[in-house]
Amino acid sequence: MRPWIKRTFIGLFSATVLLGGLTACGHGHHGGGWQMSDADAQKMRERMIDRVSRELTLDDAQKQRLGVLADKLREQRLALVGSTTEPRAELQALVTGSTFDRTRAQALVEAKTNAVRAKSPEVIAAMADFYDSLKPEQQQKVREFMAKRRSGWRS
Repeated sequence: MRPWIKRTFIGLFSATVLLGGLTACGHGHHGGGWQMSDADAQKMRERMIDRVSRELTLDDAQKQRLGVLADKLREQRLALVGSTTEPRAELQALVTGSTFDRTRAQALVEAKTNAVRAKSPEVIAAMADFYDSLKPEQQQKVREFMAKRRSGWRS
């Protein structure tokens, strides 16, 4: 695999995981709890597709692929969160005793790692299908956006 393609996929995957995590955390602070309702998730999905469609001037087939990517990202996020309704309580349970619960912490890490490992091929395939469907000028806009965002994270 060419280095720039590999970096692009790693960057996009990292950004999507980060975005999913920030979305989950940000949503929880607005009184909705840890899990986003299906209606809220659908609204957010539609806004994201609409915004990206406008920025990249997507055709219907590209919008459909973007929708598949959004769905796969949501599935991965839900798998990562699991059945946890109170993640803070889950973390606090690790320190309730006189010693840190290493076994429980390792089980949490393994569960989250397995969730990412299981869903990642689908996310990567959806991302690749979407990106590969873009015209060269649309791909360039994606690269420019990522370069702009990366420099913003460093400042």
